[in-house]
Amino acid sequence: MGFATPDQLAQLRILVVGDIMLDRYWFGEVNRISPEAPVPVVKVARKEDRLGGAANVARNCVALGAQASLIGLIGVDEAGESVQELCQKDGVNAYLCKDPAQPTILKLRILGRQQQLLRVDFENPPSAQVLQQLHQHFSDLLASHDVVVLSDYAKGALSQVHLLIEMARAQNIPVLVDPKGDDYSRYYGASSLTPNRTEMQQAVGKWESEEQLTHKAQSLRNELGLEALLITRSEQGMTIYTDDGRAHAGAQAQEVFDVSGAGDTVLATLAVARAAGLSWKEAMGWANKAGSIVVGKLGTSTVTAEELR
Repeated sequence: MGFATPDQLAQLRILVVGDIMLDRYWFGEVNRISPEAPVPVVKVARKEDRLGGAANVARNCVALGAQASLIGLIGVDEAGESVQELCQKDGVNAYLCKDPAQPTILKLRILGRQQQLLRVDFENPPSAQVLQQLHQHFSDLLASHDVVVLSDYAKGALSQVHLLIEMARAQNIPVLVDPKGDDYSRYYGASSLTPNRTEMQQAVGKWESEEQLTHKAQSLRNELGLEALLITRSEQGMTIYTDDGRAHAGAQAQEVFDVSGAGDTVLATLAVARAAGLSWKEAMGWANKAGSIVVGKLGTSTVTAEELR
């Protein structure tokens, strides 16, 4: 089955909840080493802000042609204002909870000659009051959406993720989760999890063969009551486990330029494809294509439905 038509895509409503970040890039020239320490001196020539984390998932859903609502936390600061402006610019319906006590999560990447030299992170865990607000937004918006996507970067926005999954299940709305950490029991009852290879190893331990991985994956899927478990495996492509068994899609990337944000693109494509009525296996095929395209772009980027077709 092909990807949905533009008219079908425009009807789909995805609700994205999770850790919102601002990805800030400083691009510059490197022509000398600092006299103060053995480090390169970067003369910054250009600055760019992009939506990161859950906000990048929402932005990817919109780029594919669907409608996306975003719930998450920002600080009362310049980075938070930038997140709001970018959401507006990218067509994301943002329901942002402002935490006056904590900064917006910011990842500053400094690049010289298109190579990342340094990343500086600014982050603190959110306060209880602002989490309450997040849950209220979720409760208000849930019924008007087709699919829920939970983007967990372990920064605190989804510290009570089980409550969100229970609320969505009660209304028969599918929940797709990008997990973090080694305790996946908190995601019990979700429709799918999309860990990468490293995250899967943290959750179930290492495997020696495909048979052993299949056994571990299906055991985890049954234990958590999932419909599907999709493991993204870098150069090995991706593998999905469902009641129908195992299906695999080989990597298609011609040249890997930058993997940052690739998981967000995969998750967004999977969510849009499922909302459009595709099977898990078909949805994985499109998500694999999208991931293969986005790693050829610099920084947190998006893929359009046209590029996929």
